[in-house]
Amino acid sequence: MQTPWAERYAQRTRRMRSSAVRELLKLTELPDVISFAGGLPAPEVFPVERFAEGFNKVMAEFGARALQYGRTEGYTPLREMIAERSSRYGINIEPDNVLITSGSQQALDLIGKVFVNPGDHIMVERPTYLGALQAWNAYQAEYVSADTDVDGYVPASVAEKIRTGPKFIYALPNFQNPSGVTMSLERRKALLEQADHYGVPILEDDPYGQLRYEGDHLPPLVNLDAQSRSHNGARYSGNVIYLSTFSKTLSPGVRLGWIVAPAEVIQKLVQAKQGTDLHTSTVSQMVAYEVAAEGFLDQHVKIIRAVYRERRDTMLAALRAHFPAGITWTEPRGGLFLWLTFPEWMNANDVLKAAIEQKVAFVPGESFFADGTGQNTARLNFSNATPERIDEGVKRLARCLEVLMAAARP
Repeated sequence: MQTPWAERYAQRTRRMRSSAVRELLKLTELPDVISFAGGLPAPEVFPVERFAEGFNKVMAEFGARALQYGRTEGYTPLREMIAERSSRYGINIEPDNVLITSGSQQALDLIGKVFVNPGDHIMVERPTYLGALQAWNAYQAEYVSADTDVDGYVPASVAEKIRTGPKFIYALPNFQNPSGVTMSLERRKALLEQADHYGVPILEDDPYGQLRYEGDHLPPLVNLDAQSRSHNGARYSGNVIYLSTFSKTLSPGVRLGWIVAPAEVIQKLVQAKQGTDLHTSTVSQMVAYEVAAEGFLDQHVKIIRAVYRERRDTMLAALRAHFPAGITWTEPRGGLFLWLTFPEWMNANDVLKAAIEQKVAFVPGESFFADGTGQNTARLNFSNATPERIDEGVKRLARCLEVLMAAARP
């Protein structure tokens, strides 16, 4: 029965959709399903004891303050830590260039709230992060999708699409979600040059930058941009806004992300956040600071890298050993995901139906395409399953594909 509220929804709700990933995560509650669907970190690498120590310390030394309202900008020592860590990579920022958010998903929402008018165009990768589309659909954004390959944004496609005058360019240069692809240094420089030439700012989303398992570190776009604009150590006021998170290095449950931007942009985002939630959880920020302090985060990330590298290698080996010919995949150097491309005639949703019957799940790729394409693609996550379950899950998925492909042969 329809309630009286239904006819009073705002027009923007017409484009709101449930996340395909969040819906599939319901399957992870079933113990016999091997799920490659979510972007879930491995719970066994969560620093539980360190969090317990941090919480006890915060309660003992700052109890009442930790349970009180806090500044919208965020806990000052945590912002100072982020600014200091950013300075290691050549970007000269101070705490007033940093806003703490309730996860990086809130950061995306605040960007939409501050910058996106109905009908504004945003340039996105093809494919791109589903959560960004979900955040900006609520603000009635339109999208122009530029092609990508194994080195990230394709410059010729960017040159074509940027002429539409997008409000900003959205990029995930490191181990992109969903494809796992990393933008090369040459492509990073080319994107910055194109954006600067056309006067289009860039929003850089970097949740996985510390999760590199092989190869050399590549500087974020925000750092390259800052270096090109530096004048005698002046404060950052560049063309790139940068987002990151503690969800992949400490814990997603603490819901802590951050935005790095010119100070005047941070102030406008602060105003938007005040109307959203006043401030991010004080106790979460204080505990996260204590957990990450004294070099712990740098050492803990090494443990995460070792665990995820093994799981990535296991999945790649299983794909090579068991998958039928005609299917390709990316080979990420870090992050949490790899990307499957099936034959053009194959629909990933049909594969998923067959896979669920075999108790294995993944995310069909269509949801990651702003232009509605990608029906023959899929995303696999390797961080949340043990090597044994990864191998078994790939075998099950391979059997489904062999049956579907055999049925399609003349």
